[in-house]
Amino acid sequence: MRTWSPLPLGASGTPYHELLPAVLGQRITAKEAHAQWHRIVDRWGEPAPYPEGRLKLPPAPDRLAAVPYHEFHSLGIEKKRADTLREVARNFRWLSRDWFDGNSEVSPDATASLQRMRGVGVWTAAVAGGIAFGDPDALLVGDFHVKNTVAWALHGRPRGSDEEMEASLADYAGQRHRVVRWLELDGWRAPLRGPRRRIVSIARF
Repeated sequence: MRTWSPLPLGASGTPYHELLPAVLGQRITAKEAHAQWHRIVDRWGEPAPYPEGRLKLPPAPDRLAAVPYHEFHSLGIEKKRADTLREVARNFRWLSRDWFDGNSEVSPDATASLQRMRGVGVWTAAVAGGIAFGDPDALLVGDFHVKNTVAWALHGRPRGSDEEMEASLADYAGQRHRVVRWLELDGWRAPLRGPRRRIVSIARF
């Protein structure tokens, strides 16, 4: 912590845009999620004004909300995540409100409030809230790797549970996302185990 402090956390202020890739990351690898996000933007995104013809913007909410499920399926996205993507799109107006007060501070409940939408749980809200709000306490409960990183860094164990992670970071309440970022920046990563499984997209079925 002394090496990396104070580690300021940026805030994009755009929870809609942060939630979409977070939803895609539910229950699949980061590599798969990045590929699916690229396909969504390529298929339904609008061309960016500059540089002309080279970039696309994320899909407009009204367009995304109107996409039928079978089109998501062809991109390898099952119905549960497709429904959540459309739920986020339908709540665009609420998500686009000004979340910050006059001191550029956001309510400590902002991240948790994202869970009001169907399909958005603790992990998804924390992924989006950490980026959109700069939430220093957005702990990724339910993440495959973070609990192991904490167990390895703080206890020397290659594997841990979410409950153990929360107990280990209890003294850092309010700053747990920042603490995890410190550990990652310092190079802590739990040892990997076993070969990777072959990824088969549902788009093939």
